[in-house]
Amino acid sequence: MRALLTSSGVTNATIRDALTGLLGKPIAESDALVIPTALYPFPGGAGFAYRTIFGDSPSSLTKLGWKSLGILELTALPSIDESAWVPTVREADALLVCGGDPLFLAGWMRRSGLADLLPSLRSEAVYVGVSAGSIAATTTFVETYVDPPRGSDGPLKTEEVVFATPEGDLDRILVTAQGAGLVDFGVIPHLEHPHHQDASLANAEKWAARIPAPTYAIDDASAIRVVDGKVDVVSEGEWRLFPS
Repeated sequence: MRALLTSSGVTNATIRDALTGLLGKPIAESDALVIPTALYPFPGGAGFAYRTIFGDSPSSLTKLGWKSLGILELTALPSIDESAWVPTVREADALLVCGGDPLFLAGWMRRSGLADLLPSLRSEAVYVGVSAGSIAATTTFVETYVDPPRGSDGPLKTEEVVFATPEGDLDRILVTAQGAGLVDFGVIPHLEHPHHQDASLANAEKWAARIPAPTYAIDDASAIRVVDGKVDVVSEGEWRLFPS
């Protein structure tokens, strides 16, 4: 399976061209499934999911002109026979994995069986991640929380941290957790974004030091492209690779 891991979706022509190249055909001839699961842990999450699915959000991938579009809700899959949903995933040209809470998303990727299914999908299929959707595709990731979610499955390490922001220091809990393992590098999205104050270059370097793999920090104008294990960055903005 191929991958296009973004901070904020298809934000420019360079990223759109990369997506079309990965699909191997026009978006208008491609079938996609959108996965909104990561949005639900937040207050108002149901509204976020609605706006993302119907294209009323800056990071929406659903308004790109797909031939067909379906919704794959991971929290429902354990209660559904695999024969009802696995063929649909296998037939899709693209999985559009929304942003939100990467810890929640990664847990449901494993519990639903999707994480185990991904490596067996056809090589032309494309995993398109947005923010948490990109983070959760990795083997190991870090994320900061004021109050980390409870009851998360998989190995979990937490530590108290303080990081600098323009408004002063903020106390957060840094979580190191297990992702779905689709790619063998780390991802830190929203580099130097004013609304993601912990994703400064200095903090990204600190977080990357806790990931036992090369780690890419990308801004909202950049994306990581993966084809047959080969990794490169397409960008109209700023990004940085931190060695393992």
